Amino acid sequence: MDEDSVTFGRMPDPGDGDVTVRDVFDGSYRKLVVQLYAITGDYDEAEDLVQEAFVRAVASGRRFLRVDNKEAWLRTTAVNAHRSRWRKRRNGRRAHNRMLRPRDPAAMEEHVEIINALRGLPEQQRQAVALYYLADLPVCAIAAELGVPEGTVKSRLSRGREALAISLAHVEEVVDHV
Repeated sequence: MDEDSVTFGRMPDPGDGDVTVRDVFDGSYRKLVVQLYAITGDYDEAEDLVQEAFVRAVASGRRFLRVDNKEAWLRTTAVNAHRSRWRKRRNGRRAHNRMLRPRDPAAMEEHVEIINALRGLPEQQRQAVALYYLADLPVCAIAAELGVPEGTVKSRLSRGREALAISLAHVEEVVDHV
């Protein structure tokens, strides 16, 4: 058995003779790159997607060699990889946009005040407040995460809210007058 048959999984195929992944690569690579280039509009991306499809073909071993239309399998795999990448980029952009600071100066000023007020809390109260209000965790989950009794979490939340109310009282007055 030669090295190529071990590397590329030689398997007899009644319709195609003795077909290897290399044979499919030699016969289909350029066509697939052109097709994916038409889909993506980016030649480098098209090449990368087709190469990824071939990597998956090799990884699937003999299953790929049993496929009737290997080029169609590769094209579908490459297109699916493109869709997956596109979704990841889109979702990344959405997450990035959600994380951007508000553009409204008044809202920004209010956020700065809240952050400053949170920074003024003792660390244990700040943790409890952040986990409860920002992470939306229930008291029992906060207690488990911090390794303290639920009553301690409730006490920290109560004290934290009181301190925040005092610290943010002037912000509320400004908002009421606007």
